[in-house]
Amino acid sequence: MLSLSSTTAPISSTAMARSLHGISIFFALIILVAADQHTETTNQPDGAAGPSPSRSFALLVSKNEQTNLHVVDIQKRTPLKAVPLVLDVNGRTIWVDCESNYLSSTYNAPQCHSTQCSRAGAIQDCRVCSAQTRPGCHNNTCGFNSVNPVSGETAYGELAEDVLSIPTSDGSSLRQSVTVPQYLFACAPASLAQKGFPPAVQGVVGLGHTAISLSSQLASHFGFPPKFALCLTSALNHGVVFFGDAPYRLDPGIDVSHPLGSTPLSVSHGGEYYIQVTSIRINEKPVPVNPSLLNRRPGSTLISTTTPYTILESSIYRNFVQFYANQMAWAPRVRPIAPFGFCVDATKMYMTQIGPEVANIDLVLHNRNNVWRIVGANSMVQPQPGVWCLAFVDGGTNPKAPIILGSYQLEDNLLQFDLARSRLGFSNSLLFRGTHCGNFYVGGAGGQTSAPAKEEEKHV
Repeated sequence: MLSLSSTTAPISSTAMARSLHGISIFFALIILVAADQHTETTNQPDGAAGPSPSRSFALLVSKNEQTNLHVVDIQKRTPLKAVPLVLDVNGRTIWVDCESNYLSSTYNAPQCHSTQCSRAGAIQDCRVCSAQTRPGCHNNTCGFNSVNPVSGETAYGELAEDVLSIPTSDGSSLRQSVTVPQYLFACAPASLAQKGFPPAVQGVVGLGHTAISLSSQLASHFGFPPKFALCLTSALNHGVVFFGDAPYRLDPGIDVSHPLGSTPLSVSHGGEYYIQVTSIRINEKPVPVNPSLLNRRPGSTLISTTTPYTILESSIYRNFVQFYANQMAWAPRVRPIAPFGFCVDATKMYMTQIGPEVANIDLVLHNRNNVWRIVGANSMVQPQPGVWCLAFVDGGTNPKAPIILGSYQLEDNLLQFDLARSRLGFSNSLLFRGTHCGNFYVGGAGGQTSAPAKEEEKHV
């Protein structure tokens, strides 16, 4: 027995030593993995992160009262600077005025015939700039034509890349910002940003279906499906643009990403978004419209964030206004205020949760049961105190599309552009659900605060 005991004791000590050694290696590996993950996170500048299929982003949008345009502050350059830009859902890319004090240590102009130029669809002729070298003025770079969506003017400039920073979002609030180090955009002359834009605005942020729009570059860089959602609001609040998948939550905790109506989304050669409106109804009654006008490709109806009020081709407009006036015969009319053609005495109108109590307007989409309803809050506007006017305007005989849905009709409606499935999701008025697009929280993880009213606005 003594012999056995003296033999087993060293074996037990050896096993214990090996066990302790194994445990030490195990914990060492855990520490190394944790340290590696920490290094991966902290080594990325300004919260930058690699591709993640679940990542989503959000930008606040403010409305300028003088122009009725919606404006987004984009953080760009090194050091980062907030650059106010007009939101254009059909724009090809971000373009900015690079002539007025563009200062950045990370600005770069890709050489002509480079892969960046091919990706952007830029003009392949090598650009020559005779002025002093600066952002927007280099030789042997590729040119790019930028468009002012308000004036329709174009200007020739330089394709460029620089740092862009954007807040992440959990669908309920803004979170930590991340960076795209070589974001492609266009430099344009200062004069292009001076026609029809609000003061201090320096260009356009485009969300069109092109390779270098903001929505496309974010989806490509961070690896999520190409999808974004607009939620615009009035000048009293901030709206929001979401990039990536739902949820999209508005106070008091309502996920407005469902339920959504859905209709096919078509795209023009220039990356603009169209849907097919097949008929118009007012109070459930069809408005007489020449069918050939609505049987257009890529669609009868262009969605626009740079057209303040919905534009209708002249013959549609005349029938529409007359039909609407007949349905509103009980309301006392007043002299129309340009550019509107039908106005009523606001003091005789009853207000509801969804705006003035007026005739409902239905845009019938690809089938008669698929309807986008426009309620009083989106169909009537007050150009002056005491007057409500029908917020639709005559577009003449040859507008870009027979119907151009303006931003006023989009306000407090969620629109989801699912580019992978070529579908437009639409909520109808969120006022029906007791919320609106100004109810997105802008606080971070340390505390949430509601989007400020106009007099307290601070661009983020």
